[in-house]
Order: sequence, then C-alpha cells, then structure tokens
Amino acid sequence: MNLQPWHEAVWKAIEPLRHRLPHALLLYGRPGIGKLAFARAFAFSLLCESPVTGGYACGVCPSCNWLQQGNHPDFRLVQPLDVHGENGVVNSEDMQAASDTQKSRFINIHQVRELGDVIGLTTHRQGLRVVILAPAESLNVSAANAVLKMLEEPPQATLFILVSHQLQRVLPTIRSRCIKIAMPAPMRSVAESWLMSQGVPNPGAVLAFYGGSPLQALDTGHGIGLEEVHRFCLMLGQGRQLDPFEISAWWGKGRFAEALLVLQKWCYDLLAIKLAAHIRYLPAYRAPLQVLAKSVDLTKLLEFQRKLVEARAQAMHPVNAELQLESLLIEYTQIFPSTTLT
Repeated sequence: MNLQPWHEAVWKAIEPLRHRLPHALLLYGRPGIGKLAFARAFAFSLLCESPVTGGYACGVCPSCNWLQQGNHPDFRLVQPLDVHGENGVVNSEDMQAASDTQKSRFINIHQVRELGDVIGLTTHRQGLRVVILAPAESLNVSAANAVLKMLEEPPQATLFILVSHQLQRVLPTIRSRCIKIAMPAPMRSVAESWLMSQGVPNPGAVLAFYGGSPLQALDTGHGIGLEEVHRFCLMLGQGRQLDPFEISAWWGKGRFAEALLVLQKWCYDLLAIKLAAHIRYLPAYRAPLQVLAKSVDLTKLLEFQRKLVEARAQAMHPVNAELQLESLLIEYTQIFPSTTLT
C-alpha cells in the first residue's frame, strides 16, 4: 500500500518499533490526512511474509494476497457499523446492529465482543495478529471499557492500532496504554501539489473548502462542486437581500446536508473575520465576507450557528428539507441590518 508523501517521515520514525512491538499504538491527527491508510499499510507490512526495502509489504506473498482480498485470518478492521457495509454491500447482521443512524456512528459492544472471541484464539500463521480500531473516539461507553480491558490484559502476539481524529475524546485510560504517534497534516503547498498530481482542478480552493484535509478534497465526487459552492456563496454574500426561496428550491430537495455544509463554513468564516480578520474555508470570498462582518449582529450570528449545528445532526432525515432550508435562510438574512452590501 502506498503512503501519502507527508507521512514518509513518520514511517521511518516508527521503524524501530518493528523489532519490539508494543501492544497498542494510537495514531492521531486531523481528519482526511490518511491516518487509516497509514495504519493499514503498517499492519500489512507487519503481516507480510517477505517485506521489501523500507519495510513495506511485498504485495505478492500469500499473506498480502489474503489482505488484499479482505480475508486474512489475523487482521481485523473495526469501524462504526454502516448499513451499506464497508464496500457498499448490505450486510444483514450490520443492518440489525445499525438499525438507526445514531447507532451507525459508533463502534458498539457487540463488535468488540466478537473481536474478543477472535483474539482469544491462537493466530493462524503462528505469528502476529493486528487489530485496527478507527476512529477510536467512536467507541461507545461499553465498547470503550471492553477495549480498555483488552489493553490492560493484552493478548499474546497481538498489536492494536487505534486511529483518532479527536484525541481528546478518546478515553484517557485508553490513551495512557498506547504509544501515541502524531500524524502530521501536509504543508499547504505539498497538499496542493499532491492534489494537482491527482487531477483535482483548482486544488487551492478545494483544499481550503475541506479545511486543509487533502483526502477529503480529493473525494470531491462525494462532495460539492466548486461551481455550486461559488453560486451559493454569491447568494450568501447578498446578506439581507438574499432570496431564501431561490436557494431552497435549488438545494432543498435531496441536498440539504450539502447546503448546511456550505452554510456552516460560510458562517464560520464570517465569525472568524468579525473577531480576528481570519478566514479558513472560503478565502476567495474574503471581500463580501469582510463587508458583511462589519454589520452582522454577533449575538444573532452565534445563535444561528448553534441552530445550524442542530440542523446538521438531523440532516440525513429532515422532515421537510426544502422548508427547513428555507426557514434557516430566512433566519440568515435576519442576522444583518436592513442595509447590507449590494
């Protein structure tokens, strides 16, 4: 498996661990920088029967073939259940365990108990077993306590690799039993060059919109096109003169979550410019944001942001998406005085 270029230094730094593996590693850093891919690459390299120069998996031995097919008996990847399955295939057991959206956001106790049944057995290749838990903060309370017990009494020849986007949300007792490895985000110039090499147009704007996370920026096929963002931002730049009905008719049907994403990023930058002349997600719209920031009602803006967070939590199943988006946009116009930019 290929590493992202900005993680090659970390790969070299953990090389000594191969000769005396701990029972648990905790890789942490911002989302969208390739932490899970790094964890998988390291796991594959440890299970490979003929590693190549640099410690990478050879990709051709029986162990590598099993890993590539997803059926290596000594490798487990545990993630929050999704009714579509990791590869988009519906799994009946997963459907039952993840019967609602809330449950599917967490790694639950049933998954950890199944893992316990596996790690209690002898490894099939009489070697190492590797378990990846990602993201570690998605462990619910019962699952986290069960994992903690495994780390307190680690099974023989088993390496746990925990991956976290939000280290502070991982149970402190779990953190204390792992060797923590900070996974750096790439410098902006490096990320933009990499995105350009991947064929992403206008990589600087896309990278900014996704908060500096290159893998999220690369996955624009599941996100929002820049032309749509541009059109939406031009409308939001009208402030009080914005026509909520035009946007709700355009975005409300089937795209409510995407509309909320743009709204949240716009309002984040609006607040940031208001308080610190800073902009993160939408640097191309600094001029209209600066004008709006001069007149926006700070109290109303903060309250509006809170409502966006609440709406985002229900974004996948809104009662009436078009009506709800229309209501939010009407409220957006009201955070400005009667006269804004033209």
